[in-house]
Amino acid sequence: MFVLDFFFWLAASRGAFDGTIMVLSLLTAILLQILSNLANDYGDAVSGADNGDRIGPQRAVVSGLITQKQMRVAMALTALAAVVSGLLLLGCAFGGQWLQILAFVVLGGAAIVAAVTYTVGKTPYGYRGFGDISVFLFFGLLGVLGSYYLFTKTLEWDLLLPATACGLLATAVLNINNVRDIESDAASGKITLAVRLGRNRAIAYHWVLLGAALLTTIAFILTQPASFWPWIFLPAMKPLSDAARTLRESY
Repeated sequence: MFVLDFFFWLAASRGAFDGTIMVLSLLTAILLQILSNLANDYGDAVSGADNGDRIGPQRAVVSGLITQKQMRVAMALTALAAVVSGLLLLGCAFGGQWLQILAFVVLGGAAIVAAVTYTVGKTPYGYRGFGDISVFLFFGLLGVLGSYYLFTKTLEWDLLLPATACGLLATAVLNINNVRDIESDAASGKITLAVRLGRNRAIAYHWVLLGAALLTTIAFILTQPASFWPWIFLPAMKPLSDAARTLRESY
């Protein structure tokens, strides 16, 4: 949500804000996030990655709160809702510009496939250490640049800086979860990047993600007209660094 909030502000600062696009963008993004969470719950239960040794919040399928069939139905309905919301968003943003609508339909379809196949299927890519790059691309570069384009119908090279920063922060969230689950994931055959790196290097990797996000954000601010407001993000680095320090603790 931080990604969208930031680019809503940026679009408004450049005279291209639209309230309807904002609402539909938020709704579509929320539905895709829900779909990803449902698919992760289902996929980890089916594969056995979720078991009695897992640390963290209780999952719905493995705990017996709902059946696998019910979760598949929930995933299908959520995906359908995301498609409807996304098509409404594209119609609002582009009207009859079918080439641009088609391009975003392809990107939206890729986002849905990525959300599901992270943990679902014969060879889920999240179990092979590719989850980090997927999160970086979809929650960073595509999410940021795509959101901005919906408002302005233009792209600028300097936007790669905040897009990179947002992608790195989203990847850091995933890495926290993967470091938490490193032992149980390894035991169940879920080979995340954190499992490949090992705990110590995964923690070092986490600090690299945060540091690079900070530097790219500052670099972007310095390319913009001088203003106090962009710097109000700095206090947010405190809870981010506090969370990173907890990775040294034993789960």
